[in-house]
Amino acid sequence: MSEQNASEQPRIVVGVDGSPASVDALRWAVGHARARGAVVVALSAWQYPVATGWVVPVMEYEDLSGSYRKILDDCVRQVADTDPEAEVEALVVEGGAVQCLLDAARGAELLVVGSRGHGGFTGALLGSVSQHCVQHAPCPVVVVRHPEA
Repeated sequence: MSEQNASEQPRIVVGVDGSPASVDALRWAVGHARARGAVVVALSAWQYPVATGWVVPVMEYEDLSGSYRKILDDCVRQVADTDPEAEVEALVVEGGAVQCLLDAARGAELLVVGSRGHGGFTGALLGSVSQHCVQHAPCPVVVVRHPEA
């Protein structure tokens, strides 16, 4: 049984990291959301590398957050250019991608991820974030394969 209130629109959460596979995932989620009358929540997660005894300068912190916002906005714009009726809520959150996606997926109808992100191990069938989401998400997961993956 869903945790969602009957008066709320269903939510589809999609992970976006700027990779071609994540743009394909966003495009798929928007099409599916229209058919279901759902809201798309495009989520981009980031975290600053941790080093013991080192404090992140405020300016660098804001620059990094802004960079992820720009990447997400560009991806949403790409999809909106081909689908003008697309309604997407874009969220940039601080934290690890897996945990942020799993948290956002609570109560969602669906979690959508690309098959491969920006990770370096190209021989795997799924990226580590996709794999972890498939195994641990609190809702059904759709993995969208990019044609070149």
